[in-house]
Amino acid sequence: MSKNVIDTVEQMMLPIVEEMNVELVDIEYVKEGSSWFLRVYVDKDGGIDIEDCGTVSEKLSEQLDEMDPIPHNYFLEVSSPGAERPLKKKEDLEKSVGKYVHIKTYEPIDGLKMFEGDLLSFDGETLKISITIKTRKKEFEIPYSKVAKARLAVKF
Repeated sequence: MSKNVIDTVEQMMLPIVEEMNVELVDIEYVKEGSSWFLRVYVDKDGGIDIEDCGTVSEKLSEQLDEMDPIPHNYFLEVSSPGAERPLKKKEDLEKSVGKYVHIKTYEPIDGLKMFEGDLLSFDGETLKISITIKTRKKEFEIPYSKVAKARLAVKF
């Protein structure tokens, strides 16, 4: 059911994001305790503000009320993905070249499953990342097919 709701909401969001010139980053439909939450994360160049989130929420809420794809009560939340936004699509990774990222792989690569460092390049099939181990920089090539999760990271 959760996948169907996400797919339906994604289709409903397409005209909204196009009209508002924002990017749909992610959709979650989860149960926490006894409550269901529909969370929609949007962004745009220069960052998204609370007014943009409110407008997206209003437009999506109208669509959800009209189509009624969710049979029970839920809370709708529209927000920014934050500083550590997920990188879900290849296009997200392409836009993130030169940025500090956190990559988790399905299986170890050179003994590691987590990589945090500068994304040097992404050609659509392979990520090249430079990480610091103790005081030395080391570059790794990670096949896209082995990426379990990717997100922007905050460098301390």
